[in-house]
Amino acid sequence: MKIGRLTLSDRASQGVYEDKSGPAIDAYLGECFDEDLEFVLKILPDDQSLIEESLIQLSDHELCSLIITTGGTGPSARDVTPEATIAVLEKELPGFGEVMRTESFKIVKTAILSRATAGIRGKSLIINLPGNPKAVRQILPLLLAAIAECLEHLTGSRPKLSKSF
Repeated sequence: MKIGRLTLSDRASQGVYEDKSGPAIDAYLGECFDEDLEFVLKILPDDQSLIEESLIQLSDHELCSLIITTGGTGPSARDVTPEATIAVLEKELPGFGEVMRTESFKIVKTAILSRATAGIRGKSLIINLPGNPKAVRQILPLLLAAIAECLEHLTGSRPKLSKSF
């Protein structure tokens, strides 16, 4: 299965600090899926047009069935990941964001500031995740069953999960 992963951060893209949430996503998905995974990885600044172009590239040209973004979902002026995602989606799946905010709110009361969303472009499922590695580990397990189900609808093949969710 081909997975695109975009880390969206001005500072990480400039090398000011190390991207930790992206590798956390890769490691967790590697534990969860019982099949060969091919990752297409990018680190970009918080720039809406660059994010849109990369999402289109990963979906339409790289043919990633799953694309996960990390970062850029908060309320600051530079946080534009949801806007970029919505601009390229054919169908929005707001339930992903609702679950992420609801479950995260139980742990961190500022989780309601997240604007993360998800949706479909072609045969790709695109999901926005938070930029915090700890949050990634808390959120991804909640989404795995829906990810597998959605990918089956999009690609005709259900990815094999290494454990039951």
